[in-house]
Amino acid sequence: MKKEKRYLVPGDYMADPAVHVFNDRLYIYPSHDWESGIPENDNGDHFNMKDYHIFSTDDPMKGEITDHGLVLTTEDIPWAGRQLWDCDVAEKDGKYYMYFPLKDQNDIFRIGVAISDRPEGPFIPQPDPMRGSYSIDPAVLNDGDGNYYMYFGGLWGGQLQRYRDNKALESGATFPADNEPSIPGRVAKLSVDMLQFAEEPKAVVSLDENGQPLTAGDNERRFFEASWMHKYNGKYYFSYSTGDTHRLCYAIGDNPYGPFTYQGVILTPVVGWTTHHSIVEYRGKWYLFHHDSVPSGGRTWLRSLKVCELEYDADGRIITIEGLD
Repeated sequence: MKKEKRYLVPGDYMADPAVHVFNDRLYIYPSHDWESGIPENDNGDHFNMKDYHIFSTDDPMKGEITDHGLVLTTEDIPWAGRQLWDCDVAEKDGKYYMYFPLKDQNDIFRIGVAISDRPEGPFIPQPDPMRGSYSIDPAVLNDGDGNYYMYFGGLWGGQLQRYRDNKALESGATFPADNEPSIPGRVAKLSVDMLQFAEEPKAVVSLDENGQPLTAGDNERRFFEASWMHKYNGKYYFSYSTGDTHRLCYAIGDNPYGPFTYQGVILTPVVGWTTHHSIVEYRGKWYLFHHDSVPSGGRTWLRSLKVCELEYDADGRIITIEGLD
């Protein structure tokens, strides 16, 4: 289905949107692309982001977009190396917690936390990354019962293939054979203070129509990066990017840990290599926030924020949206 779409920040390159409703207003937490001059490669070194801006609106399709300015930079983070990729924000007891992936000074991705009294920041980072954290793309679900869950992980440049059972592999990166289960994303409940994992991260397993884990060779359906979780009619919708096949897909489960059964495609490929998103309900409508590289002429490291409405059918399935306008 083709949908009316809107570029939200036409004057700058913003990507990887995490979006939440705080105080009856939509807050958008993107990464910030720029032309760093680093050559493109499979590790994603050309995605050399170094700061965050925050935006908000009360009407994503037609309303004014407020830029709340610069709220966190790599220079603010004591343990920073490089590459401040996509983030997410959760609220608890009037405090706002920003979770961000960043390479440390050994070039290993960790996940950090920064705190603010306001959803628009600025955010003050903790002195160290979360203990036991690794890889990229943190997304946090507030389950509404006092529990918060972080979903994370990404392949290739996101380094998830370097870990098994939450331990770094001595042999370095390894990938399963095409007929073996794919490398899953991870989920962990957060501690009461929101600053650490409350448990060892667990695999987020996606199953096919026969109840079997999606295989590594099934790259049009298997997880690659860009986790997001939302709830609809009491079900848990785990959505993600397939990476090298450039789709946003989703799977449905009955609890935050899964397993999740594959359902279909949310968004077909856009212009640009990466695809990343968030799904949120606001004032009775559902929206898909995402990005593409049309305004930059297809330069995949210079992406632009977009939004469109998202719809479900009578059975709760998401109606596929065409990525190309």
